Amino acid sequence: MRQLFFLSIFILIISGCSKSSTSNEENISIEAVKLPPKAGASSGDKDFDPVAAPPVKVKQEIEQKIIKEATLRFETDNLENTFKQIQKAVANSKARIINDSEGKDYETVFRNLIVKVPSQNFDRFISDVSKGVSYFEVKNISAQDVTEQYIDLTSRLKTKKKLEERYLEILKKANKVSEILEIEQQISTIREEIEAKEGQLKYLESRVSDSTITIEFYKTIPEKEGVKISYGSKLWNAVKSGFYTLSDLLISLLSAWPFVILFVVFAYFIRRKLKRRKKE
Repeated sequence: MRQLFFLSIFILIISGCSKSSTSNEENISIEAVKLPPKAGASSGDKDFDPVAAPPVKVKQEIEQKIIKEATLRFETDNLENTFKQIQKAVANSKARIINDSEGKDYETVFRNLIVKVPSQNFDRFISDVSKGVSYFEVKNISAQDVTEQYIDLTSRLKTKKKLEERYLEILKKANKVSEILEIEQQISTIREEIEAKEGQLKYLESRVSDSTITIEFYKTIPEKEGVKISYGSKLWNAVKSGFYTLSDLLISLLSAWPFVILFVVFAYFIRRKLKRRKKE
């Protein structure tokens, strides 16, 4: 009996050891299998999910749309040399002069230019024009960001074009004359809106691609020369004005000669009648 008791205890011990080794082997095999970590995450993260796929990041780069404008006003000693310098800057920057005007008042002789410059050459043109200028009486440079407006117009235009395509597809399937006329009217309305949006977009693109620069440069007239011009010109203008007034008066009298003759004849008969009455 004692031998049987020890034998059963021995069998129980051996079976327990085998179960423990099997459990340890399973744990080791599970720990040995590791899934690849997610991009940008570590095993220490709380929300780390090794099974989930890494998120796809989509980057959309939108080019900024900037409208640049400038106004420059400065004094110069030589108008012609300054204009030649501006012409050279225009050629170097591939710009163009769209308006050129000049004039004179009692104190200055001036010249005004409006120049269209490619936006990428805006800073270069300003730098070339500024060479030799001691100071600017006016130097106003502005930059207006119209990217949002440009995106909005582009989006609306795409939407209108897609709507037009849908109406064209419906028009192909229409059978009734009334349906065809109604769809064509809708297409015509959409087409007008598309053309309006395209016009706005082209205008915006032209303002973005070409910057507008207004340049005014002037030369001060010496004080003595200014006095001579002001008073001398006034006297001469007065003489010419008097001559023209006298000429106008003579022309007016000549044009009224029939009335003068009638007046003379009428006065003659009245005078003759008065003389007869005195004799009586």
